[in-house]
Amino acid sequence: MGKLTVRALRAVLTVVLAGTVFVQLSMVWALATDPEDGSLPLTPLRLITILGMAAAQVALVCVWRLVAMVRRGTVFSPAAFRYVDGVIGAIVAASLVWFAVTAVNAPGQREDPGVTVIMGGIGLAILGVALIVLVLRMLLVQAVARDVEASQMQAELDEVI
Repeated sequence: MGKLTVRALRAVLTVVLAGTVFVQLSMVWALATDPEDGSLPLTPLRLITILGMAAAQVALVCVWRLVAMVRRGTVFSPAAFRYVDGVIGAIVAASLVWFAVTAVNAPGQREDPGVTVIMGGIGLAILGVALIVLVLRMLLVQAVARDVEASQMQAELDEVI
């Protein structure tokens, strides 16, 4: 991975992380100062937003660490599994947060339940992304095993030569 790519990705991750912190702080401020007017369940939605931003932050930090491992050439090691697991957990948490938004929004959609169905479908799609990352994790496990095997074979070959 080139230096420019790493710098660009880190810049994007930094901006997104700063944005999520800003949104969280805004929601905390709104919880403390802006009372509900009764039209929407604002308090649950604000709390859900804070949790959703936390899930995004976990994923961002894990991706940052994985990029650092790629740059150092150490991504094919068991240490990478922890960060991939963090990304998977964050995506699952995001889908649960989305299902919570769907549940909070559902009573207001009694006349048009299609919106709730679509929102539920989006939650399932988010879970699908977690499954895709899980498959990629399995590929990483295989690559690490092959890397270890290749290192052992190289060591044996070095002894013979």
